[in-house]
Amino acid sequence: MTDEAMVRVLIVDDEAGLRRSLARILSARGFAVEMAEDGDRAIEILEQNEPEVILCDLMMPKMGGFEVLEHTKRTHPHVEFVMMTAHADVDSAVAAVKSGAYDFLTKPFASNDAVALAITKAADHKRLVERAARLEERLVAHERFGELVGTSSKMQAVYRLIEGVASATSTVLILGESGTGKELVARAIHQHSARADRPFVPVNCAAIPKELVESELFGHVRGAFTGAQSARTGLFEAGNSGTLFLDEVGDLPLAAQVKLLRALQDGEIKRVGSDETRFVDVRVLAATNVDLQQRIAEGTFRRDLYYRLNVIPIHVPPLREREDDIVLLTHHVLQKLARRMGRAPKRVSAEAMEALRAYAWPGNVRELEHAVEHAFVLAQGERIELGDLPQMAQQAPSSSREGRDIHVAGVAEGPLAGLSGVAGPTEAPAPHVRFDLFALPYAEAKRRAMKAFDDGYVREVLSRSGGNLSAAARHAGLDRSNFRRIVKRRKTGE
Repeated sequence: MTDEAMVRVLIVDDEAGLRRSLARILSARGFAVEMAEDGDRAIEILEQNEPEVILCDLMMPKMGGFEVLEHTKRTHPHVEFVMMTAHADVDSAVAAVKSGAYDFLTKPFASNDAVALAITKAADHKRLVERAARLEERLVAHERFGELVGTSSKMQAVYRLIEGVASATSTVLILGESGTGKELVARAIHQHSARADRPFVPVNCAAIPKELVESELFGHVRGAFTGAQSARTGLFEAGNSGTLFLDEVGDLPLAAQVKLLRALQDGEIKRVGSDETRFVDVRVLAATNVDLQQRIAEGTFRRDLYYRLNVIPIHVPPLREREDDIVLLTHHVLQKLARRMGRAPKRVSAEAMEALRAYAWPGNVRELEHAVEHAFVLAQGERIELGDLPQMAQQAPSSSREGRDIHVAGVAEGPLAGLSGVAGPTEAPAPHVRFDLFALPYAEAKRRAMKAFDDGYVREVLSRSGGNLSAAARHAGLDRSNFRRIVKRRKTGE
């Protein structure tokens, strides 16, 4: 959750009593508050001391909320805007959101917490956008690794290995689960090598019919087999002086493994049906997502070939082990999609981003890319919301997201209750433990499951008690002060 003590809010309302009441409530919660009695004064403050969030009334004399919104988005586009309006003007408030406002609150507010929550979410979103901009700068800094994206410690280790092996001619075995980006690692090695201006030839060994593998790799002469009506150059020759990337090398048939071993040892190949030996200068990079040691034990992979391929191993970590890279990857994919589809880039709401960070991603980066594209296509506005994500990502357990959605103490207790806000809080059902947890290590899975239970229990008890803290505490069998501390801890994610 955003550190509220650091959130700068500008309240704009021509009604002095409401303006002061709002300032009092937000200040008590740690927000840094400034006030403006009209649109002209709001713009003066905006230019002098840019706030993070503007909370502005729609209907004001001189300059109305729409004019303040338009000026803000034109001159300070990263400042988030929350519009306040009476129930009769909801259509206008929706139009304001379409014009760039983050959210709107309808008067009378249901609770003080509803106002604070709206401001907090707007500030969260602003900081998320700013973080995305910083990530874009970091993306530029990592362009030397092509499409590989990530700044986590595990990806930094991969980058160091890429730079270390690029200048050598040794064979590299790239290991990792499906979808982690093994081919991107191979391309980065090639691009950093002295062969960068020579061919990079990728081949998926699993996709070639077994009877054609040798022909694909080493070529064939005319008449070598039925259908060979002309001679054909193989991929080793096509990659001469460059790099040959053998993806899913563990699926090569044994006969082809023998010829591959000879090519690696001596640089010699023979086209199928020919006795002529040809010499090639090819650097071989191989990748697999299977356990080659197990294949050796089963007798389907040659041990000597394994040692020849595994001169320098590089392990590409799964996405669940580099959660910190998810924001960067999401931003990168959104930028690519916008360019490819000729659309404006979309932003991601805080709730949606937290769901992306919480999901285990068994399909790794490839699955994340598909999920982001799904959301990009379905999102109606400029922002991707939680509901735009594929169902499996929406339901991922997220301690921070669930904590933020809890509406706490004083649903009808504060001095603004009944004066102004959004409709009263509606609580979601208690979360359930998903089988996605089984993709995580035991300790992390247990932590997330326990956190999801705690959050769900507190939220459900509050919902059944109508937001009454004392009644919820009695139901939970706790005294009010202890229960309140638990609720606060859930909100802050501690």
